[in-house]
Amino acid sequence: MPKNHLHHTPSGKLRAAGIGITFDGQPGALNAITDVPGLSVGYSTIIEGEGALTVGKGPVRTGVTAILPRPRDQVQNPVFAGLFSLNGNGELSGSHYIEEAGKFALPITITNTHSCGLARDATIRWAARTFPDTFDDDFALPVAAETYDGFLNDINGFHVTDTHVFAAIDSATSGPIDEGSVGGGTGMKCFGFKAGSGTASRIVPFAGRNYTLGAFVQANFGMRPDLTVRGHRIGPAFDDLPVRRNSPERNLSSIIAVIATDAPFLPHQLKRLARRATFGVGRTGGMADHGSGDIFLAFSTANSKIAGGADEGLNHADFVPDEQINSFFAAVVQSVEEAILNSMIANADMIGRDGNFVPSLPHDRLRKMLGLT
Repeated sequence: MPKNHLHHTPSGKLRAAGIGITFDGQPGALNAITDVPGLSVGYSTIIEGEGALTVGKGPVRTGVTAILPRPRDQVQNPVFAGLFSLNGNGELSGSHYIEEAGKFALPITITNTHSCGLARDATIRWAARTFPDTFDDDFALPVAAETYDGFLNDINGFHVTDTHVFAAIDSATSGPIDEGSVGGGTGMKCFGFKAGSGTASRIVPFAGRNYTLGAFVQANFGMRPDLTVRGHRIGPAFDDLPVRRNSPERNLSSIIAVIATDAPFLPHQLKRLARRATFGVGRTGGMADHGSGDIFLAFSTANSKIAGGADEGLNHADFVPDEQINSFFAAVVQSVEEAILNSMIANADMIGRDGNFVPSLPHDRLRKMLGLT
């Protein structure tokens, strides 16, 4: 396993920092959402078959990502949360409850568009199985989100099962996590390059201590000419590396961004944090096309006893004053931008259904364009 997790994924793939790209802000020790204490991420990846599409048989290029906001034995305890939809051509379950009550509980799952409902339901089954003594009379509105992978994947074959959701949740780790074509990001593309799962984090000093803010994205958006890396609009320089289409491609694109922090915030403030993911997407060239589901969720692991409710009486919650929130806004923008680029750089070419082909972003050429070699 590579020792420098800032530069490599656990499987040895280069990250954006590993090819020499520098970013604003101070990353956490892993430069990942798992730098937030108590949070863990797991994947279930399904890559099977090749050749012409046979619905129900494949080829399959999909999976499930699970994010546990709290340690496994505490994941029923809600977290304060807020969300923002930049463009709503997508799905994130539990959103109405988050808007109403400002919190959610249980693992977050992210998968392909047509498996989103199954992932939601399987998360409830997982909780009922895992916590039989405490979940008996509960109702659950877990968060499940999606982006579309039908260009590479047999999306109407419904290959994601309960077992894959259980595996993603049960494999969740609090350490370094892989990126690229893993989990729900397996079949995704971004700006005409292979993309998928990406993460980054920032340390934010406030009131005499260091807080952590992390981002995780499932990136599946953008048009090639708009790709921008650290202010350099480089997409048109890769016209010689086209996406190869042997079957029709629908103009469906999306990005799910999950922002987590151990800093104390109230739900309305977390909605404000979620809204700032917009600028991280914009820095890379995303413009929220009509067909794009650009949905951003932010939550705080602080105030754990308050978020879960209490007996009759007044509660008291810590929170960062709104007037002093700007450094956290900046951390969101910085970490989302880097997470998107990590999802593309820690990746490889992929051939999917019908021989449809998505190239990876060439590292050497990218370095040259950015003046890194």
